[in-house]
Amino acid sequence: MACKNNGKAMGERSGKITMKGNPLTLEGRELSIGDMAPDVVLVNNDLEPVSLSSYRGKVCIISSVPSLDTPVCDMETRRFNEEAGALGDHVAIITVSMDLPFAQKRWCGAAGVEKVVTLSDYADRSFGNAYGVWIKELKLLARSVFVVDREGVIQYIQLVNEVSEEPNYQEILDAVGKLA
Repeated sequence: MACKNNGKAMGERSGKITMKGNPLTLEGRELSIGDMAPDVVLVNNDLEPVSLSSYRGKVCIISSVPSLDTPVCDMETRRFNEEAGALGDHVAIITVSMDLPFAQKRWCGAAGVEKVVTLSDYADRSFGNAYGVWIKELKLLARSVFVVDREGVIQYIQLVNEVSEEPNYQEILDAVGKLA
């Protein structure tokens, strides 16, 4: 039996996403536009705790990816790094994965990614559960993007249906443009 939180089921959601056409199960709370973005503590590349609420006052693009060491996640995070320059200092781009902080730091250095903040959910998968993007079968995060306004309210959600595909960048940038 799934628990209820504000009328929303917590637990498993099957078939919301696929990998190579095979259905996968997401665990955690399903968020909606208008919800407050859950405040979770993740780990930065220097092994320091970082609370997502520390980004309040900025528009945030929070992108979750399975692993930076895969081709699609690599392309996605590099693309967001490129877009960051045009978005300005009032927008923070955060990529969350289950990769260890050491791997994230190595990847950022090798990829020349300096404008995207990479945070790890490896310690307790608090992000995966709070944002409803934990993939039960793979023990990784689903590819998704949340656009959060300056007050911490979710204004846009994109759950990429096929894990091996990139998100629709233009939709994300349009959502951010409405908040800028």
